[in-house]
Amino acid sequence: MSFYDVLERVNQLSLEDMLKDVTNQDVERVLQKERINEEDYFALLSPAAENYLEEMAQRAHQLTVQHFGKTIQLFLPLYLSDYCVNTCKYCSFSVDNVFPRRILTMEEVEKEAKAIADMGIEHIILLSGESMFHSSVKYIKQCLEVLTRYFSSIGLEIQPLDTDQYKELVDSGIDSLTVYQEVYDEEIYRELHTKGPKRFFNYRLDTPERGCEAGMRSVNIAALLGLNDWRRESYITGLHAQYLQNKFLDVEVGVSFPRIRPSAGGFQPKVDVTDKNLVQAMLAFRIFQPRAGITVSTREAPEFRDQILSLGTTKMSAASSTVVGGYTEPDNTQSQFEISDERSVDEIKSLLLEQGYQPVVKDWQIMTES
Repeated sequence: MSFYDVLERVNQLSLEDMLKDVTNQDVERVLQKERINEEDYFALLSPAAENYLEEMAQRAHQLTVQHFGKTIQLFLPLYLSDYCVNTCKYCSFSVDNVFPRRILTMEEVEKEAKAIADMGIEHIILLSGESMFHSSVKYIKQCLEVLTRYFSSIGLEIQPLDTDQYKELVDSGIDSLTVYQEVYDEEIYRELHTKGPKRFFNYRLDTPERGCEAGMRSVNIAALLGLNDWRRESYITGLHAQYLQNKFLDVEVGVSFPRIRPSAGGFQPKVDVTDKNLVQAMLAFRIFQPRAGITVSTREAPEFRDQILSLGTTKMSAASSTVVGGYTEPDNTQSQFEISDERSVDEIKSLLLEQGYQPVVKDWQIMTES
């Protein structure tokens, strides 16, 4: 069975009608259970559950501390290239958007690495536009020869690859994979991705599994909230995380809850996802999957990130740049999306310590052959 089979089963359900049938008593019953199932998870995403966010928050906090302690891992994204061959209506890097594109040289990669390392960060995620020519496996391996000298953990968020390609990168120092399905509704997916290899819904859907099979230590998934009904997308994301965790017991599975941000194409999201909606999605997922990581990026405003620290968050980015070369060339403004929280790493560390959390900059060491 593949996750597509799970998705097909969900598509046969009338989720909208089912949400209306969830009562306050149903939510109360779920919150009294020690472990919850898929049906219970769905109930916690319902409108009825909005009346129980405080109770859900207390449960989510307790579960997070139980499984993770009061720690938050800090990381930074490193953009290597903004060349892309896809047409995605919501992304600044879409091939239809005209701007001077660039790819970092090895000298520039090292400058960016030094700038990030000087902030005290040891976990990074490599990102690029989706182009097999520009962000090829060969190019990523060249970057890793530089980056493994600076960082204890290096993740990957580029175009989907085959299993053997991921294995090649794992052997070279990559230890984690991030891939956003963007939207789990196949019809909407095809409307938003009109040209390029990203149009192949199933290939992207299976990407996390290929990463797990290749030996990734951790895999992070997400739906980009705002492209479709947030309750449906959050529910399926949770089911996807459960599927991966059950199939790959030795892999750390995590999720993100990104909301769509303004981009160069001027795309307007289909759905307005409020702070309250996002909190409910996070809380429901934490109670459903207490051992999974939850990442909150600098897409979100500082005040909101401060408020949701105790609701299940395990990873946070800090002082992020979504620009190629952005850490050493701050005047370059062609970003993938807008950043909301521009606080420094030291400021985020101070915030965490003030709230009783331990900022973690290293919990994994890459081992590569010399």
